[in-house]
Amino acid sequence: QVQLVESGGGLVQPGGSLRLSCAASGSIFSISAMAWHRQAPGKQRELVADITRGGNTNYADSVKGRFTISRDNAKDTVYLQMNSLKPEDTAVYYCYGSVVLTTFGYLEVWGQGTLVTVSS
Repeated sequence: QVQLVESGGGLVQPGGSLRLSCAASGSIFSISAMAWHRQAPGKQRELVADITRGGNTNYADSVKGRFTISRDNAKDTVYLQMNSLKPEDTAVYYCYGSVVLTTFGYLEVWGQGTLVTVSS
């Protein structure tokens, strides 16, 4: 079994910053791609940013220049630094990991989500 646990969400004013963390635990051999997705009320889940094990990144146009994804492979943890937050960034943010298990099986794992609210 593998779990992803997010932390760092909360209420922030427009223009503020938050840093999300997502730590993986369990029968992990390695994690290839990791990503952050989000789902706003009444909308479909969308990709925010992803990062390969080697550190190559990809961002949604709506967050480019404001958000930064990073990871610590030794800790099986991915981060999302969010700056210049806007009300439209309000959503539940989900962590994703593409995991190779110690049994050399493969699993796609999602976290439970953490709520980010941007409001004055």
